[in-house]
Amino acid sequence: MSWRKPTSFFAACITMPKAPTGGVKRPRDTNQLAKLMVDILTGQVEDREPTPEERGVDPAASAMGRKGGPARAASLTSERRSEIAKKAAAKRWGK
Repeated sequence: MSWRKPTSFFAACITMPKAPTGGVKRPRDTNQLAKLMVDILTGQVEDREPTPEERGVDPAASAMGRKGGPARAASLTSERRSEIAKKAAAKRWGK
């Protein structure tokens, strides 16, 4: 029997787990990771992303930052986007 490549369904089902986006950073040591899991399960450590207030950031500024990119993209004309792209390419390749 020869080895076959996995089908697309099989490949889609087996993926690497993603790293946590926020909250507590996971230790690499197995024993420390086990202790962290016990602390999370017993409620001694919270496993969530910190709020803007906890990070020391103004919540209004944080909300504005999240919608800044799409708002700028919607307001740019195609000519202005083209100018920005040409300037970026010149900087990138003109080193």
